[in-house]
Amino acid sequence: MTSKPYGTPAETIIKVDPFKPAEEQPGLMNRWHPEIPAVAKVQQGQVFKVETHEWTGGQIHNTDDADDVRDVDLTKIHYLSGPIAVEGAQPGDALVVEILDVTPFPEMPWGYTGVFERTNGGGLFSTLFDTKAAKAIWDLEGVYASSRHIPGVRFAGVSHPGLIGTAPSRELLEEWNRREGELISACGDCTPAVALPPLVTGAYVGQKLKEDVKSRIYSEGARTIPGREHGGNCDIKNLSKGSKCYFPVYIEGANLSVGDLHFSQGDGELSFCGAIEMAGIITLKCSVIKDGVKKFALKQPIFLPSPVDPLYSQQLVFEGISVDVHGDGKQYSMDATVAYKQAALNTMAYLKKLGYTREQAHLLLSAAPIESHVAALVDTPNVCLPNLGMFLRPST
Repeated sequence: MTSKPYGTPAETIIKVDPFKPAEEQPGLMNRWHPEIPAVAKVQQGQVFKVETHEWTGGQIHNTDDADDVRDVDLTKIHYLSGPIAVEGAQPGDALVVEILDVTPFPEMPWGYTGVFERTNGGGLFSTLFDTKAAKAIWDLEGVYASSRHIPGVRFAGVSHPGLIGTAPSRELLEEWNRREGELISACGDCTPAVALPPLVTGAYVGQKLKEDVKSRIYSEGARTIPGREHGGNCDIKNLSKGSKCYFPVYIEGANLSVGDLHFSQGDGELSFCGAIEMAGIITLKCSVIKDGVKKFALKQPIFLPSPVDPLYSQQLVFEGISVDVHGDGKQYSMDATVAYKQAALNTMAYLKKLGYTREQAHLLLSAAPIESHVAALVDTPNVCLPNLGMFLRPST
């Protein structure tokens, strides 16, 4: 037994009040741009904590109606904590980020899962279901989540950051805006949108900036919805504590940002707001591999997932193939998206037989740590994609 304290607690380098709107707080931002200055700086090997708001910045509340999900302002998302400069990081290096822990705020032990309106956010089934807003509030107790809106369900979550990445260079930012702009032009006025261009409305950087710099960031800054070469909104459920991320560095200091913490999520996050979204605290440690982009052929991040996962003794596997068996029966050629949808719809059909509504099944498959694997991509004309319902057990 030691007679005096050993070591020092990890410093919290960005602090957030989860009960206060994000747009009223420093240290947060919701666009990607190389000119956003770092709000904190860390040394390589330093263990540090970052507090984060939930991704909408406090627009969603612990209530029994889904009006807030219906009316959410998506021009403001995602609110991220950062940027954080890492000592010694230079363009061409690889930034190694170790995820040491992810937790909700002790004073806010709840999260939510949402189904968004087809015309405001959408999701994988927004057109098929003509989705209307729905919401489940989850109570978070240790590693377990349960919901008054989906009775009879309790599972261990796999907490992780939905969004983490480095800042783009100006050249990379211009490439993003060019190619996504071309996609928008080619597809026209689609609902849901195929991509989201830069937008001044809703843009936020929580620090004092010169007006010309602020104007460029707000008018040019890339939206945070998709993942890109730098990381970003990857939504990989297994990036929980114990994971490592290898990110390309594009500007001096790397300027790491993180947010959109999830208590749990199923593979695919199929309802768009499909994880258990939460405000929380993430503990990180960074190091730099010089010339790592060249050494690892690092055109996009490399992830080493956590060795920690919930242990389930039984699971059901629901298959999906490239045939719209829940619709018009059309055969598709090697279409993995169709196969994923069919596997998910097969799982939902089973859950409905257990007494859950379609909305509850939709929310549950988004929030619980369901696994989806590609089984076969070579057996023309059908991709085979199994959806693994890890917590489901058939009754006799």
